[in-house]
Amino acid sequence: MNLTIGLTYDLREEYRLRGYTVEETAEFDSIQTVEAIEQALASHGCATDRIGTVQQLAERLVAGDRWDLVFNIAEGLRGFAREAQVPALLDAYDIPYTFSDALTLTVALHKATAKHVVRDLGIPTPDFAVVETEAEALAVDLAFPLFVKPVAAGSSMGIDATAKIVDREALRRRCVELVERFQQPVLVERYLPGREVTVGVLGTGAAARVLGVMEVLLQPAADQGVYSYTNKTQYRGRVEYALASGALATGAADVALRVWRGLGCRDAGRVDVRCDEDGRPHFLEVNPLAGLHPVDADIAVLCGLVGVTYRDLIGTILSSACARLPRVRRAVPVADGV
Repeated sequence: MNLTIGLTYDLREEYRLRGYTVEETAEFDSIQTVEAIEQALASHGCATDRIGTVQQLAERLVAGDRWDLVFNIAEGLRGFAREAQVPALLDAYDIPYTFSDALTLTVALHKATAKHVVRDLGIPTPDFAVVETEAEALAVDLAFPLFVKPVAAGSSMGIDATAKIVDREALRRRCVELVERFQQPVLVERYLPGREVTVGVLGTGAAARVLGVMEVLLQPAADQGVYSYTNKTQYRGRVEYALASGALATGAADVALRVWRGLGCRDAGRVDVRCDEDGRPHFLEVNPLAGLHPVDADIAVLCGLVGVTYRDLIGTILSSACARLPRVRRAVPVADGV
């Protein structure tokens, strides 16, 4: 494929050198991820150009640089629309890019907004409330146990063994602590005691399909009852991942595809689903800009379980995005994919 592809990203190492904390940079990528994407794109015949952050993208655009497509994994640093910054800028310059657009990324990042939309679509999701103050925490009218997390943080940030709340005082303390720590509201939702899976989704709209349904099985060394930040980032020895089957896989896949299409997600990503006490799958959150580390990312682990190579994963993302290219630029063979 004879395309020049720009790469937008936020490198964790660079932000750490600038003084940002481990937690502030938890969602950012390593150079290994950027290199792996470059190698996969090169194997599909594409030339790549490292751009970097949204600020670096802006400088390059003003200088007159252009690309056939931008492969975007930039998370952004501040605000509920941080993941939408690169797509919005590329839209302004009429440059196509991978993954979802600015609207979808903003809605998906704000977990309460996503749940409002999903609930209106008739898809099950735990009852919830958004809390910004101590008074609001004390006024939450939901039955315990509850689950509390920042409303717009990724990579399970702010989730630990204390995320499951069993009484009013613990709820008050946890809400106050998270609002102060993350400088954003918190999402309080009914805790679901059932099995938890993450569903990999590939494609866009009617062409979207499930890559696989992966169950998160917590081991004795893990924080129990929650897919915490520690469990997620230090999963070896704490978490076993296994392909789900039967009614769990069928139900979770149905929820995931309805969410994916309903929110307008594109190309590839994940939908997290957890079951209630009756085994009924509920939507938890969607990640339309999922991590792509070639080994540790959830979607990479899932690819390994279903026998899909990293090269083919990137090729499928590329093929899906290329369907949005102007005809003059997609009059070349589309990359092989999954």
